[in-house]
Amino acid sequence: MQIVQFTFNPLQENTLVVVDANKNAVVIDPGCYFREEKEHLANFIAKNELKVLALLNTHAHLDHIMGNAFVKEEYGVDLYLHELDVPTLKMGEQSAHVYGLDQFESSPLPDKYLEEGQKLKFGDISFDVIFGPGHAPGHVAFYNEAQGILINGDILFKGSYGRVDLPGGNLEELKHSITQKLFKLPENTVVYCGHGPQTTIGAEKGSNPILW
Repeated sequence: MQIVQFTFNPLQENTLVVVDANKNAVVIDPGCYFREEKEHLANFIAKNELKVLALLNTHAHLDHIMGNAFVKEEYGVDLYLHELDVPTLKMGEQSAHVYGLDQFESSPLPDKYLEEGQKLKFGDISFDVIFGPGHAPGHVAFYNEAQGILINGDILFKGSYGRVDLPGGNLEELKHSITQKLFKLPENTVVYCGHGPQTTIGAEKGSNPILW
């Protein structure tokens, strides 16, 4: 299982494409906003002859859903999101207006809902769903134990953690998600973040300011 990262849109969000050995792929949090960004993502998928099987959202904040409509239309796949983040998804157009992002395409509603403990499998790509609210009410992370990989959106960052001043944010919930769920994973787990560089659970357990 290979993970390819793109950084898109004015908010510098990390879009991930997860690929297995048979060229099956899953797109997670497509943040492609500008036409050139959508073309870049599509060209990568076409050049590598990937078959996109699903579209996953860790949560529905604007910068993580900017490419939802494009990916769904381009590849005809199901969109997965936690039900508690549907209200956030529906606020996309309003949020885009606040940021002056007039090229925003509203996301379709999810086809399938994500739940705590759910096991996802697309080709040889597999994840366990971890429910981790605090940054967003329906935030989830995707964990592959065999490869020691956690795709955690905006829950935990390298040396930081997700903001809680947006609608539905809650610092105590976020702290619980990080300390009681993510920090229970093996310390060598590689964490892919929604913004910025990767980190590991071990590195953040020792120094992350959520602990202060």
